[in-house]
Amino acid sequence: MQRDGAGFQLPKASKLQTHLKGCPMITLTVDDLRQPDIAALLETHLDFCRAASQPENVHALDLDALRSPDITFWRAEENGTLLGCVALKELDARHGEIKSMHTRAAARGKGIAQALLDHLITNARQRGYTRVSLETGTMAEFAAARRLYVKNGFQICPPFADYFEDPESVCMTRVL
Repeated sequence: MQRDGAGFQLPKASKLQTHLKGCPMITLTVDDLRQPDIAALLETHLDFCRAASQPENVHALDLDALRSPDITFWRAEENGTLLGCVALKELDARHGEIKSMHTRAAARGKGIAQALLDHLITNARQRGYTRVSLETGTMAEFAAARRLYVKNGFQICPPFADYFEDPESVCMTRVL
């Protein structure tokens, strides 16, 4: 029985192929965070977050932090080319957090982020989670992310886990 980093049995959907607008076939798979392409994408993600936020307000995780056993990390690729990524962190037995969701600039507008979010929510339900939450920035650079989450039923909520009230931060949650 194969398990992810958080000890959860991987569902058959851990490797999923799907058709998206402008992107004929993508594959979503659990990633072990050892390949140079994922390290480069995560560095791009961190650079983006650092450029848009004050240092104390950057909550994105680096490569080492994403290797935590309570985090499952997925990559989206097409024909071996990395398009995007997302991680699910277990906060408790019923609550997960979205971490490090990022789509390469060249792949934006093709439904990659939606596919990653759909896959994460499906996985969260399979784990028995009743809620998925996230933290993102309030700045204009994060507007597209906030729109995606609102479109998918996420609502603004009070800070959760280790987050705190901050004008540069917004927490959102969705009941599953």
